[in-house]
Amino acid sequence: MKKQRWSWGKAYLALVFVILYAPILYLVVFSFSSGQTMEKYHGFSWQHYADLLADTRMITIVINTLLVAFLASLLATIIGTLGALAIKDARRPWKNRLLSLNNVLMVSPDVIIGASFLIFFTMLGVRLGFVSVLLSHIAFCIPIVVLMVLPKLNEMSPTLVDAAYDLGASRWQVLSRVILPSIAPGIFAGYFMAFTYSLDDFAVTFFVTGNGFSTLSVEIYSRARQGINLEINALSTLMFIVSLLLVIGYYLISKRGGRRTRIVAVKEGDAQ
Repeated sequence: MKKQRWSWGKAYLALVFVILYAPILYLVVFSFSSGQTMEKYHGFSWQHYADLLADTRMITIVINTLLVAFLASLLATIIGTLGALAIKDARRPWKNRLLSLNNVLMVSPDVIIGASFLIFFTMLGVRLGFVSVLLSHIAFCIPIVVLMVLPKLNEMSPTLVDAAYDLGASRWQVLSRVILPSIAPGIFAGYFMAFTYSLDDFAVTFFVTGNGFSTLSVEIYSRARQGINLEINALSTLMFIVSLLLVIGYYLISKRGGRRTRIVAVKEGDAQ
């Protein structure tokens, strides 16, 4: 009975992966089709990728998307890391309140967040475009960074900080030479996750974009409404590959950080 239960579990897991990845695989395969529709595969071709590289509007949108993702994730990482440090040092009642406020953007529907930002920017008189998209992406990326950095802060041994202060280090030296190197895997993981979220976001961006500024997700949605174009397949394939590489990078950094934590714990145990 136990073996049968495990076999059913594996079959269910395989079915879930098929449902999740079969549409993506279907999209990727037809990005290399020489035809113009997804009704039938007409043979291997790089034509749609060549058309994509020749589309100057799309290249501009790709640059805009990468620029927003880079700046938003960078600024969100800085703010989120400082926020995680503040939450770590806060007392118990305030710590729980700050964590609750941090998680609001994580649990709220993207449509509600996008509409809220739209109303907020309209009230402030901020023109919808690059600035509004960038500020929105920074806002919803900050909680992601906090959730990535805070566990690393909790795993860090307090004796390291105490030893640094005992040796005469200043607060800045403790932060730059002890705390930040110890939580670096969490910071990098937070940056990669924020970059991925910013790169793939559609709902929030759809509400706050304007003035001729667009991102890949919004452009793909607009073109898909006009009809099937396999250039979208090629673009979506490239986006999927980039997102996959970022996830792999996050996994490797997390694995390295976990190994480093175990090594430090073993050394502290030996010292005691």
